[in-house]
This record gives sequence, structure tokens and C-alpha cells, in this order.
Amino acid sequence: MELQPKLIPVRVPHAPKGVVLVLHGGAARRDRMMVSPTQLSVLRMIPIARTLARRGKGELAVFRLLNSRRGWDAHHTPVHDAHWALDEIAERLGTRLPTSLVGHSLGGRAALLAAGARDVASAVALAPWVYPTDVAPGLEGRRLLIVHGDHDRIASPERARALADALSGHADVRYVNVVGGKHAMLSHGREFVEPAVEFVLETLLAPVGAR
Repeated sequence: MELQPKLIPVRVPHAPKGVVLVLHGGAARRDRMMVSPTQLSVLRMIPIARTLARRGKGELAVFRLLNSRRGWDAHHTPVHDAHWALDEIAERLGTRLPTSLVGHSLGGRAALLAAGARDVASAVALAPWVYPTDVAPGLEGRRLLIVHGDHDRIASPERARALADALSGHADVRYVNVVGGKHAMLSHGREFVEPAVEFVLETLLAPVGAR
């Protein structure tokens, strides 16, 4: 059976000014294992998506992406699914709008690596599992935010900082350190979510001169 990604609308107003695509994380369990909508890495992003929809006040179309498979397959990564979702959103809306990608863990890596796509204005990586060489082409003019806890034992904050330094030569990059924050974002959760939401609103809805 061919595994397919799935796009889930959270809020789609009549005439949105921008789009938010929320990307989940999740490690691989076995070869070509499909994503479950009830796995913790997926559920973790639902409140964030709902907060973005609420704070967008009817000006943002918010979607969640269920990847076609778990983890990071060398032949088909979550980046491929993110590109598919961007095209699917444009088709559903009938237009291409400035878009922000918001991802956690491997979803954060996917957000940064897909940030060079034509519609993307900004990307947020929450506790991203990354390498310092994860610099995508076409990042000129993009705005990127990395939020990482210094007590994360799953995704290295040192690698995330190194990537932020590498990206700073190509895009406008911010790095937020959450003191005591861990990978699941359960404690200090507001310190992860609030900067992400404010950044999305700023990069998609602020007047052009204020961005």
C-alpha cells in the first residue's frame, strides 16, 4: 500500500491573508510505518495549531500535516510531504499566500529545510532535531525562529545553535533558549509556544514596514 500524507484543516477563513502549516515530529518505528493520528508527536501539535488559529483572528488559514510515514526515510522525508502540502493548500485556496511553517522535533527540521519553498515567508522550529549542515537553498528574505530547551536530551541544543549560526548567513534568524526546557515541551510549554505564535503573527500579519 502506498503511504500518502494527509492535510487537516484547523481553520480556513473565507479570505485569509496568510497560511500556517503545522508539522509534527516522531521517530521511525519500522520501515515505512504509517503515521497514526493518535501518536503523541501528532497530538502534541494540535493545541499549538488551535492557538495559532485563534490568535490569527480569522486572518490565517491553519492546517496540520500528517506525514506519509514516520521518521525520516532517506528516500522520502517529511520535507517532501511539506512541499506536497504547500501545493495542496494553494490548490484548495485557489491562490498562493505567504506561509509560515511550524514544526516540532523532526517536523522542525522539515520546516527549516522546506523554508526555501516559493510561498514560505517564515519558519519556526521547536526543539528541532537537526544537523548544523541543514541549510536549504533559497532562504534569502526568509525569517526563521528556533526555540530550544537547554535540558533537551533527545534533540541537541548545541546542534540547533550551530545550525542557527550557519543559517544566519542566509536568512534572518532568531534563537530562543528555554531554560530548563525539555524535548516534549511539557514543562515551560508557554515559553516554547508564545514566541512561536508571536513570530508567526509578526511575519504574516504585521504591516510590511514593521516586519
